[in-house]
Amino acid sequence: MREEIGYVPVGEAELYVEDVGPVEGPALLVLHGGPGGNAYVLREGLQDYLEGFRVVYFDQRGSGRSLELPQDPRLFTVDALVEDTLLLAEALGIERFGLLAHGFGAVVALEVLRRFPQAEGAILLAPWVNFPWLAARLAEAAGLAPLPDPEENLKEALKREEPKALFDRLMFPTPRGRMAYEWLAEGAGILGSDAPGLAFLRNGLWRLDYTPYLTPERRPLYVLVGERDGTSYPYAEEVASRLRAPIRVLPEAGHYPWIDAPEAFEEAFKEALAALVPALRGPLVD
Repeated sequence: MREEIGYVPVGEAELYVEDVGPVEGPALLVLHGGPGGNAYVLREGLQDYLEGFRVVYFDQRGSGRSLELPQDPRLFTVDALVEDTLLLAEALGIERFGLLAHGFGAVVALEVLRRFPQAEGAILLAPWVNFPWLAARLAEAAGLAPLPDPEENLKEALKREEPKALFDRLMFPTPRGRMAYEWLAEGAGILGSDAPGLAFLRNGLWRLDYTPYLTPERRPLYVLVGERDGTSYPYAEEVASRLRAPIRVLPEAGHYPWIDAPEAFEEAFKEALAALVPALRGPLVD
């Protein structure tokens, strides 16, 4: 299998990129979660389903294995991540592509679709689009009644517990799923910078509600979510409704549904890919 690994400069940033699969295959750009995550767990979890595709896994600016950037809020915006994605596609000679986004990556994917006609559609896995809603869920996970202000919810929740404990409580329906994820993440040995998360916090991420920008889209969109992912469900139903996109809710699955419900996830994921492929192979439309 073709695999090209290296660093690609995109303006102010230099991204770690794994470009795998046949060059002539339908192209997918993978947008990981975070902010400040990396693409390692997504490749480990999803690559077996993506045979025949050209898949570009990359760590977003300043994150994971990409080169570090200063903790400057100007450098860490959704606009910057969108621009990086488009510049990366251009640098790799990819004229048209689909997007495969997880968690926070969904906002970036939806903005790319909104601005760039050669993005032919997207699969949104466990999408995060309403951060005030997510802050309220974190407050509830800490045993608090949510307050009107999302940043107060976050602050009060973190007074009670560490962020990892709160997110684990919402993301993982079983200890087995959490352990499987941590085994993968720890095996990667990736110590990413905390600059992206802190810079986005200063930029007011927890006040970002992308919901008003969710409008019906002519290009294929598909939403996959675990029924027990407290970080994205049931709000994912609202996301799918506004986009008029099909949604598959996977019972007993959390934020990483391929770990918790592999058979149900495989069926739903292949269905979503099948819906996207015709758009990636059809004629280019200006």
